[in-house]
Amino acid sequence: MNDTIAAISTPPGENGIGIIRVSGPSSLDIADKIFRGKNPKLPSAFANYSLRYGHIHDENRVIDEVLLSVMHRPFTYTCEDIIEINCHSGMECLKQILNLVLEKGARLAEPGEFTKRAFLNGRIDLVQAEAVCDIIASRTKESLNISQRQLRGEASCKIRSARKDIIDAAACLEADINFPEEEIGASEISSVKKSLKKAAGVLFEIIDSSEKGAIFREGASCVICGRPNVGKSSLMNSLLRNDRVIVAPTAGTTRDTIEEVINIKGIPLKIIDTAGISESEDEITKASVNRSMQYIGEADLVLLVLDKSRKLTEEDLSLMDNLKEKRALVLLNKSDLPSRLIPKALKKYLNDNVVLSVSAKRKTGLDKLEDAIYNTFLNQKVSVGSILLSNSRHIESIRKASVFLQSAIEGIDEKRPVELTLIDIKDAADILGAITGEVFTDDMLDKIFSRFCIGK
Repeated sequence: MNDTIAAISTPPGENGIGIIRVSGPSSLDIADKIFRGKNPKLPSAFANYSLRYGHIHDENRVIDEVLLSVMHRPFTYTCEDIIEINCHSGMECLKQILNLVLEKGARLAEPGEFTKRAFLNGRIDLVQAEAVCDIIASRTKESLNISQRQLRGEASCKIRSARKDIIDAAACLEADINFPEEEIGASEISSVKKSLKKAAGVLFEIIDSSEKGAIFREGASCVICGRPNVGKSSLMNSLLRNDRVIVAPTAGTTRDTIEEVINIKGIPLKIIDTAGISESEDEITKASVNRSMQYIGEADLVLLVLDKSRKLTEEDLSLMDNLKEKRALVLLNKSDLPSRLIPKALKKYLNDNVVLSVSAKRKTGLDKLEDAIYNTFLNQKVSVGSILLSNSRHIESIRKASVFLQSAIEGIDEKRPVELTLIDIKDAADILGAITGEVFTDDMLDKIFSRFCIGK
């Protein structure tokens, strides 16, 4: 924490500008050595939050024309002195300036180290720190909305409130253990139980609203399958609103899987077009079918495409049989042609899978399909505004804490030894503390911040 760290904070490429961020006790001293503005005033004397025009110099050699941002501690992202050098974005230019900064006393930042310092210096808690990473990775406005609310501290506030009630309950039982001559009374036991139930209620609300939130953050995989020439690739193009996949009247055009990510009502859906499934002695076709079946087995959702203009084949029936244990939607494609397939006849081959009529060619029925996909993972009653968490680590930890709380409440009702009940209560408190960062280990922080990019 006594080091000064530096990193390029903008992605590589030909962008408008590139930014080098420097944080730590030597930041302003480094700026004094390498920056020259229009007047002789040094950056360390610049006012807080000032932006100055000038040049970066390596001795008498000018490296680049820049804008220098100066931010004085503690009112900065890391609570340390920070400078940001806004230069041209060419990688050679950025590298030369970064190397110069490192020569003058900084070291290269580790992934997420700026945000890690913000956490360790108390500016944000761990939920907020992880929300920074989630905001960067957001692929839909819904996932962005959830992450921004986490960054504002809405989830942290509720979790800390529940943890306070749990700690208050633990303190009361600790007193009973430390002073056994003063036997804990019925009113104190009632107060402990009330605090635990209150905390459990808060955790239940968080779980209830957030258990589906991870789908907005992490997305889901969806495989389009069916026998050859039923319109799988046309369906994928229609969903993408783009001719991504080659479509031809000849069966077997698609020989490999093709993947794209689309936004279905806020859910980042990785949609995968697979080769047609059919019996064949051809080795390439066999390999294609095997790969298709592998993807079907791993998918979160399967879209089984049937040709409505033809009668069911043995291949159709075999596929439906394989999908009985899978989350699936059955699509009757080519609904613009005369129908030879009766939807009611499918019921004996399906469980409760939804059957929809679509025309990939005419692009009809797609709105109902998107609604069905959304409702498969969530439902129309789920409000993004009610979801507090979307991070799987947080949600799973809340569940574990709830289990310990329930065990503690049962322990009070069953008059178990106070020491055993206290263990459950402390475990619940520690788990919640690990979510917000009030309880942490170096290994835990290293694992969390390793997901961040360098420069954030």
